Amino acid sequence: MKIRRALEKDMEGINRLLCQVLRVHHEGRPDLFQADTKKYTDDELRTLIRDDTRPIFVGVDGEERVLGYAFCVFEQHVGDNILTDIRTLYIDDLCVDEQVRGQHIGKSLYGHVLQFAKEQGCYNVTLNVWACNEGARQFYERCGLVPQKIGMEKILDC
Repeated sequence: MKIRRALEKDMEGINRLLCQVLRVHHEGRPDLFQADTKKYTDDELRTLIRDDTRPIFVGVDGEERVLGYAFCVFEQHVGDNILTDIRTLYIDDLCVDEQVRGQHIGKSLYGHVLQFAKEQGCYNVTLNVWACNEGARQFYERCGLVPQKIGMEKILDC
């Protein structure tokens, strides 16, 4: 497997995996996530692929088939009243094709993101994981991530 920046030719494979992620989230929280839609339009995805402040990495096989991806976003709070001025690489989304899970593709993608973040002078790498996605949470813990903050909710009876 080769890991590289996403290209427009990867859009079909990326969209296929975005649908897999949406399905997991919809099954876990149908009150929040719609079914049968896409996170990004093709125009939005094309724009993201070209945006150096929001790098997308893909793991591809020898035939250039997308096996997994990591959507990232650089974050920095310059001049904030309470936060220090550190540069963070936030993993907005990481997915491995459900047909090839268990082959350490996710771990390789995550390792690539860590190395990229170091090369870019980042202080840390962060991400969010939905409580309903136990498999993802366990994967991130095995990769050495620890909770930074915890989002909580109370669903109101309407």
